[in-house]
Formats: sequence, structure tokens, C-alpha cells
Amino acid sequence: MALSIIHYPHPTLRHESRPIQKVDKQLKAWVAEMLDLMYEHEGVGLAANQVDLPYRIFVANPTGDSQQPEMEQVFINPVLSKPKGQQEGNEGCLSIPGVHADVVRSNSIHIEAYDLAGNLLEADLEGFPARVVQHEVDHLDGVLFLDRLSEGNFANIRHLVEEFEVDFQSRLSTGEAPTQEQVAKRLAELETERT
Repeated sequence: MALSIIHYPHPTLRHESRPIQKVDKQLKAWVAEMLDLMYEHEGVGLAANQVDLPYRIFVANPTGDSQQPEMEQVFINPVLSKPKGQQEGNEGCLSIPGVHADVVRSNSIHIEAYDLAGNLLEADLEGFPARVVQHEVDHLDGVLFLDRLSEGNFANIRHLVEEFEVDFQSRLSTGEAPTQEQVAKRLAELETERT
């Protein structure tokens, strides 16, 4: 089944992702699809739960340029530490297309994760790359950039966010969108397959 990007308020976006125990052919295929989707939708990062998968993995390329594959990174089971400073910057999200707002995040961050070959990655990131990583790790924890907005910044985009909620409720009523129960059952099955 081909992956696609799910939109707010799909329940998987609030699911806390599970650590990955093994890298296999299926996981590598998903990563390739996630990178393709990220570029197709002009993003710089994409987390697994944005494509309806319950695993702690995200892909990123801070340039957003598919012609710079050397900048692509895959982060498996990422852990962030050593946050320093604060910066406000404009963010959007492929799961909430067309909605942007200023979000305060740490200016620099330390990340530890694994790549697809099982190598430990460690890096100190600052500025935009640090912002990308924090945004994607939030996704893996079921947190959206909307949750980090000041009341004033959220008020500016509330009408756009409500349009997504109304659309999802409409699709739920016609059976086009999955219920909480259907999503929970599917995610539990996927988690069982890979632990």
C-alpha cells in the first residue's frame, strides 16, 4: 500500500510513536517513499506518523532540494538533549498545508539517533536544522507545532485550523476518514509486526 501524507486532525498525528527494533527491507522502502513525499510536497522533514505509521523515525533535508541528496538524513529512535537559547521562526507542516505561524524553539540542540545502516548519529545542530529536528521529534511524540503557539499566534490561524477540523468531521460522517477506534486497531497491529 502506497504511503500518503495524512492531514490534521487525523488521530495518528496524536499517537506517540514506538521505537524501531529492526531495520528491514520494508522500513527502507517506507523511508524512500517518505523522502519522495517530502520533496513532492516541498517539505524539509517528514515523520512516520505523518504517513500513518507508528514508528520513531523521520527523514529530513533542510535544503528541501531533491537535487541535494547528500543533505538527506534518516533519524531512527531520535533523542534530543542539551537545548540552548531560544529563537522564534516561521513554521508550517505538511499535515496542515497552507498554515504557517511563528514558533519559539531552542536555538541549538543535541541529537542522537541511528541511521538505516545501524550507525549511531550524533550532532549538535543550531538555527534552521535544529528547528527542523525539533519539529519532527515533536511529531513522533504526538505534538504539533500548533501546540507550541502563543495564544495570539494561534488566534491568527484559528479559522484555518478549524477548516481542517470541519473537513475531517465531514469525511468521518461519510466513512471516508477513519474513526479513533479504527486507527488505534491498525496502529496496534503495525506495532506488533515490528517488535
